[in-house]
Amino acid sequence: MLIGEYEHSLDTKGRLIMPAKLRETIGEKFIVTKGLDGCLFAFSLVEWANFEQKLRTLPISNKDARAFSRFFFAGAIECEIDKQGRFLISSNLREFANLDKDIIIVGMDSRIEIWSKDKWQQCDSDISADDIAEKMEMLGI
Repeated sequence: MLIGEYEHSLDTKGRLIMPAKLRETIGEKFIVTKGLDGCLFAFSLVEWANFEQKLRTLPISNKDARAFSRFFFAGAIECEIDKQGRFLISSNLREFANLDKDIIIVGMDSRIEIWSKDKWQQCDSDISADDIAEKMEMLGI
C-alpha cells in the first residue's frame, strides 16, 4: 500500500528521489503520467496494467472517452529508479504539473501523486473533511 506525504527537491536535471518507503511497492520500474488536479500520477507496472485495462473498456466511439484515454496515455513514460534512488521526470510532465524545485510526493493506496509544493499546499488547504464526508456518504463510504 502506498501511503504518506514526503517532501523532496527536484534536481537541475529533473530527477526526483523516490522515498524509500514507497520504493518497495512502486517497484524499480513504474509509469508516470499526467494526473488530475494538476499533479502527476505514478503507478507500479501492475497497477498501470489494471488502469490500462479499465481505459480499454471505454467506448472508442465516445469523444470524451477518447479524450480521457489520450490524456493519460500520451504523456505516460516508464521510469526507472537509479542507484541513488532517483528517477527522471520528462520535461513535458514537469511542465504540465508546474514542477520546479520543491516537490511533495503523496502515497494514494494504488498510485503516487507528485505535486509542486505550492500547488499541494493550496489543494490541501482547500480540503474540508466534513464537506467531503457528506458527499462520500452518498457513495456508501
